[in-house]
Amino acid sequence: MPANSLHLIAACLAMVLLTSAVGCLMLFTRVKEMRSKRIHPQAAPTSTKMAARLENIQPADNFRNLFEVPVLFYALAAIALTAGAIPSWMVLGSWIFVALRAVHSIIHCTYNNVYHRLAVFMASFGLLVAMWVCFFIRVSGASAA
Repeated sequence: MPANSLHLIAACLAMVLLTSAVGCLMLFTRVKEMRSKRIHPQAAPTSTKMAARLENIQPADNFRNLFEVPVLFYALAAIALTAGAIPSWMVLGSWIFVALRAVHSIIHCTYNNVYHRLAVFMASFGLLVAMWVCFFIRVSGASAA
Protein backbone atom coordinates (compact mmCIF):
# COMPACT_ATOMS: atom_id res chain seq x y z
CA MET A 1 0.00 0.00 0.00
CA PRO A 2 1.42 3.43 -0.90
CA ALA A 3 2.56 5.55 2.04
CA ASN A 4 0.14 8.39 1.28
CA SER A 5 -2.78 5.94 1.33
CA LEU A 6 -1.70 4.61 4.71
CA HIS A 7 -1.30 8.13 6.12
CA LEU A 8 -4.76 9.14 4.86
CA ILE A 9 -6.31 6.04 6.43
CA ALA A 10 -4.47 6.86 9.67
CA ALA A 11 -5.97 10.38 9.64
CA CYS A 12 -9.42 8.82 9.22
CA LEU A 13 -8.67 6.48 12.12
CA ALA A 14 -7.66 9.49 14.22
CA MET A 15 -11.06 11.09 13.48
CA VAL A 16 -12.80 7.85 14.47
CA LEU A 17 -10.80 7.76 17.72
CA LEU A 18 -11.65 11.42 18.42
CA THR A 19 -15.33 10.67 17.84
CA SER A 20 -15.09 7.62 20.10
CA ALA A 21 -13.38 9.63 22.85
CA VAL A 22 -16.06 12.34 22.73
CA GLY A 23 -18.75 9.62 22.73
CA CYS A 24 -17.23 8.09 25.87
CA LEU A 25 -16.99 11.53 27.48
CA MET A 26 -20.65 12.14 26.63
CA LEU A 27 -21.68 8.85 28.19
CA PHE A 28 -19.58 9.45 31.31
CA THR A 29 -20.88 13.01 31.86
CA ARG A 30 -24.50 12.04 31.22
CA VAL A 31 -24.46 9.07 33.56
CA LYS A 32 -22.66 11.07 36.27
CA GLU A 33 -25.09 13.99 36.07
CA MET A 34 -28.16 11.77 35.81
CA ARG A 35 -27.05 9.83 38.89
CA SER A 36 -26.29 12.96 40.89
CA LYS A 37 -29.70 14.47 39.99
CA ARG A 38 -31.46 11.10 40.32
CA ILE A 39 -32.90 11.31 36.82
CA HIS A 40 -34.28 8.05 35.51
CA PRO A 41 -33.09 7.38 31.93
CA GLN A 42 -36.69 7.08 30.72
CA ALA A 43 -37.35 10.63 31.99
CA ALA A 44 -35.16 11.98 29.17
CA PRO A 45 -35.74 9.73 26.14
CA THR A 46 -35.04 12.42 23.51
CA SER A 47 -32.24 14.92 23.00
CA THR A 48 -34.65 17.80 23.65
CA LYS A 49 -35.79 16.37 26.98
CA MET A 50 -32.21 15.46 27.85
CA ALA A 51 -31.03 19.03 27.21
CA ALA A 52 -33.88 20.39 29.32
CA ARG A 53 -32.91 18.23 32.31
CA LEU A 54 -29.10 18.29 32.14
CA GLU A 55 -26.66 21.17 32.45
CA ASN A 56 -23.55 19.66 30.83
CA ILE A 57 -24.65 18.95 27.26
CA GLN A 58 -21.50 20.17 25.46
CA PRO A 59 -20.08 16.65 24.93
CA ALA A 60 -23.39 15.55 23.37
CA ASP A 61 -23.46 18.63 21.14
CA ASN A 62 -19.87 18.01 20.10
CA PHE A 63 -20.55 14.34 19.44
CA ARG A 64 -23.32 15.35 17.02
CA ASN A 65 -20.93 17.86 15.41
CA LEU A 66 -18.52 15.03 14.68
CA PHE A 67 -21.16 13.48 12.41
CA GLU A 68 -21.71 16.65 10.39
CA VAL A 69 -18.73 18.31 8.62
CA PRO A 70 -16.33 15.38 9.22
CA VAL A 71 -18.58 13.25 7.00
CA LEU A 72 -17.33 15.37 4.09
CA PHE A 73 -13.77 14.55 5.18
CA TYR A 74 -14.51 10.82 5.21
CA ALA A 75 -16.13 11.09 1.77
CA LEU A 76 -13.09 12.89 0.35
CA ALA A 77 -10.76 10.28 1.82
CA ALA A 78 -12.85 7.40 0.45
CA ILE A 79 -13.02 8.92 -3.03
CA ALA A 80 -9.30 9.75 -3.04
CA LEU A 81 -8.42 6.21 -1.94
CA THR A 82 -10.71 4.72 -4.57
CA ALA A 83 -9.27 6.95 -7.28
CA GLY A 84 -5.72 6.26 -6.12
CA ALA A 85 -5.11 10.00 -6.17
CA ILE A 86 -3.59 10.95 -2.83
CA PRO A 87 -1.04 13.73 -3.15
CA SER A 88 1.14 14.73 -0.21
CA TRP A 89 -0.78 17.99 0.28
CA MET A 90 -3.94 15.94 0.93
CA VAL A 91 -2.22 13.91 3.64
CA LEU A 92 -0.92 17.08 5.29
CA GLY A 93 -4.31 18.79 4.96
CA SER A 94 -6.03 15.73 6.44
CA TRP A 95 -3.84 15.76 9.53
CA ILE A 96 -4.34 19.51 9.95
CA PHE A 97 -8.12 18.98 9.61
CA VAL A 98 -8.02 16.26 12.28
CA ALA A 99 -5.94 18.48 14.58
CA LEU A 100 -8.36 21.39 14.13
CA ARG A 101 -11.33 19.13 14.86
CA ALA A 102 -9.58 17.89 18.00
CA VAL A 103 -9.01 21.48 19.13
CA HIS A 104 -12.67 22.24 18.35
CA SER A 105 -13.74 19.28 20.49
CA ILE A 106 -11.48 20.30 23.35
CA ILE A 107 -12.88 23.84 23.31
CA HIS A 108 -16.47 22.62 22.98
CA CYS A 109 -16.20 20.04 25.77
CA THR A 110 -14.32 22.27 28.23
CA TYR A 111 -14.55 26.07 28.49
CA ASN A 112 -16.78 26.40 25.38
CA ASN A 113 -15.89 29.90 24.23
CA VAL A 114 -18.07 30.35 21.16
CA TYR A 115 -15.65 32.73 19.41
CA HIS A 116 -12.70 30.39 19.85
CA ARG A 117 -14.79 27.44 18.74
CA LEU A 118 -16.09 29.33 15.70
CA ALA A 119 -12.58 30.36 14.63
CA VAL A 120 -11.37 26.76 14.76
CA PHE A 121 -14.52 25.51 13.03
CA MET A 122 -14.14 28.04 10.21
CA ALA A 123 -10.47 27.10 9.77
CA SER A 124 -11.28 23.38 9.58
CA PHE A 125 -14.26 23.90 7.29
CA GLY A 126 -12.34 26.25 4.99
CA LEU A 127 -9.47 23.78 4.81
CA LEU A 128 -11.83 20.94 3.94
CA VAL A 129 -13.54 22.94 1.18
CA ALA A 130 -10.12 23.88 -0.23
CA MET A 131 -9.06 20.23 -0.16
CA TRP A 132 -12.21 19.24 -2.05
CA VAL A 133 -11.68 21.95 -4.69
CA CYS A 134 -7.99 21.09 -5.14
CA PHE A 135 -8.80 17.39 -5.35
CA PHE A 136 -11.45 18.04 -7.99
CA ILE A 137 -9.04 20.19 -10.01
CA ARG A 138 -6.40 17.46 -9.78
CA VAL A 139 -8.64 14.60 -10.88
CA SER A 140 -10.43 16.61 -13.56
CA GLY A 141 -7.06 17.67 -14.99
CA ALA A 142 -5.83 14.07 -14.90
CA SER A 143 -8.91 12.79 -16.68
CA ALA A 144 -8.65 15.49 -19.38
CA ALA A 145 -5.07 14.51 -20.18
